[in-house]
Amino acid sequence: MTTNARYLLVCLALCLSSTAVLAASPADPFLGRWALTIPGGGAGWLGVEQKDGYLDASLLWGGGSVVPVPTVFVVEDELYVIRYSNVDRKNAAGEVVRTQTFPEIIRATVYDGNMELMQIRLPRTGIGTNEQKFTGKRIPPLPSAPDLSSFKRGKPVALFDGTTLDKWKLVNPDNTSAWTIEDGILVNKVAPRRRGGPRVHYGNLRTVDEFEDFNLKLEVKVDERQNSGVYLRGIYEVQVTESYGRDLDSHNMGAVYSRITPTVAAEKPAGQWQTMDITLLDRHVTVILNGKTIIDNQPLLGCTGGALTSDEFKPGPIYLQGDHTAVSYRNIVLTPITK
Repeated sequence: MTTNARYLLVCLALCLSSTAVLAASPADPFLGRWALTIPGGGAGWLGVEQKDGYLDASLLWGGGSVVPVPTVFVVEDELYVIRYSNVDRKNAAGEVVRTQTFPEIIRATVYDGNMELMQIRLPRTGIGTNEQKFTGKRIPPLPSAPDLSSFKRGKPVALFDGTTLDKWKLVNPDNTSAWTIEDGILVNKVAPRRRGGPRVHYGNLRTVDEFEDFNLKLEVKVDERQNSGVYLRGIYEVQVTESYGRDLDSHNMGAVYSRITPTVAAEKPAGQWQTMDITLLDRHVTVILNGKTIIDNQPLLGCTGGALTSDEFKPGPIYLQGDHTAVSYRNIVLTPITK
């Protein structure tokens, strides 16, 4: 290569580099998906994207669903996420005289793939602020959907065989356990709350052992208005609820809660035993409900509400949600998967 040719290539590279710098957006360091450890140690998630010239964000804060953020913007090297809550102002007679809107501000900066955040909340008095620091970590890009026909299966493990709960324990030992075994069935017997009575905190049940990728088969029964969930590695909830006859939704039976909507409705009416066949592999999930594939090797973008952790790269337990309503399970078998 001649000296002139080499000089031209260097100039071209510098021009391209300068163009890239000029075209960079202040939002670029924040774009992507973030696993959050929110104040108090709970699991959260933040997704930031730039589309059609607009900046958008979605947030998961401990429990509940992934929801769009009303306001998100970048100033210099800081990202601001703002949520709002309404507080009713009442008079001495207990009557609502007006509703006041309070903002909650989350301010974030990024260093070497890690996010440092500050939650700033205004008290109802409107005087001062409550501030708490917490952290986030960038979630690596998802791999391509795995070839489910190529994985190797280990030896099946009966997590519940109808005789003992030796392989299970409460997620929070301070909660009240409503889990019992009746005629070979694992039953959660949550008592309805009496009006004016004390609130009982019923416990979620988790396996003692922890797992990575696997196939999980089980049977579950829910009656009308009953609700539970099966958490994979304690991170992703496959919804268990009475949703027969409803339109497709990411909160229906077999959905990955608030994240993945089933493609077909396969649930049975309340009070009938239903089968779940779930495969978790390479951050992709397949759900077969009552013999029909309702989620087919779909990517998991992050944790769901109620997760034990937002870290998707470590083993975790199977856990059954028991803090909502009564529910019954049987024939729970897990088969480990190796790539």
